[in-house]
Amino acid sequence: MIRQISVYAENAQGTMKKITQVLADADVNMNTLITNDSAEFGIIRMLVNDTDKAVEGLRAAGYMCRAEQVLAVEITDDCGSLNRLLEALTFGNINIDYLYVTYSIYSKLPIAILRTQDMWEVEEFLEGKGYHSIRSITE
Repeated sequence: MIRQISVYAENAQGTMKKITQVLADADVNMNTLITNDSAEFGIIRMLVNDTDKAVEGLRAAGYMCRAEQVLAVEITDDCGSLNRLLEALTFGNINIDYLYVTYSIYSKLPIAILRTQDMWEVEEFLEGKGYHSIRSITE
């Protein structure tokens, strides 16, 4: 499992620029970023090279954020690979809270980022199905 940062931010012009400036000032490198929005607020999820430093800087700048564990699973880079992962999860009767896919510059493979209710059990289940969980996508 890896640690992901979730930032709760106002959906306003310039907000993302302010957040990326905080990270740049803290010398934090962002590997992955995904945003979900609503009318007034959004959730920005990111994977960075130094989670603690990023959270500290973001909180000091007034952002509400948290670091949480998510499951990172390597998948192959071919047609149907995400579908095969989802088939395995369906077979295991596993519900996904959310999912997004990033890419590792080190392994050169897609990485599925998952949040589920029982992530340690899901990790063990997927490893039993031949999937490989990773501990960092920034090394």
